[in-house]
Amino acid sequence: MKNGIASTLTLALSLAFHGPALAQEQTCPPAPDHSAALTDLIRAAQAAEDERSGRMLSNEMWALWSDAPDGYAQELLDEGMSRRNIYDYDGAMKAFEALIAYCPDYAEGYNQRAFIHFLREDFSAALPDLDQTLALSPRHVAAITGRALTLSALERKAEAVLALRKALDMNPWLSERHLLPVLEAAEEQL
Repeated sequence: MKNGIASTLTLALSLAFHGPALAQEQTCPPAPDHSAALTDLIRAAQAAEDERSGRMLSNEMWALWSDAPDGYAQELLDEGMSRRNIYDYDGAMKAFEALIAYCPDYAEGYNQRAFIHFLREDFSAALPDLDQTLALSPRHVAAITGRALTLSALERKAEAVLALRKALDMNPWLSERHLLPVLEAAEEQL
């Protein structure tokens, strides 16, 4: 336990004092290539017979997306997610910005920063990060779903419906599937 606390404190101090400078001193390796495993998980989700199975497959997808390129990137990602979980959005944002500065080609940094923007209801700031996530990882089902929710919040219902349908094509068991009829009805009213 002491090592975990010491590691977190060391990381927090290095982020606070060195952030982007520390990232520039190191080189982020390419993100692990999980494309074959993701293909298998998407196929399994499409064929899943019940919600429980679909949710388990979603969790496995998350494990792939949150597999950072190296230990330092993983620490930044984990720190940001831990801070988000305790509603320290400023601390989470610092960690995700440091992750993006260090690993600009790692999609999850942008996805997590978009989530912080979304939680803060800064939807117009979330959308470019979601677009960057999808440019780097086009089958990131969670980012596609996040994009649908963000577009809906921006009152862009038709685009939200298209994005949610795309996500549901890959994983029909997403909890957001229940929003599709609501979005479709809102789109028809426009």
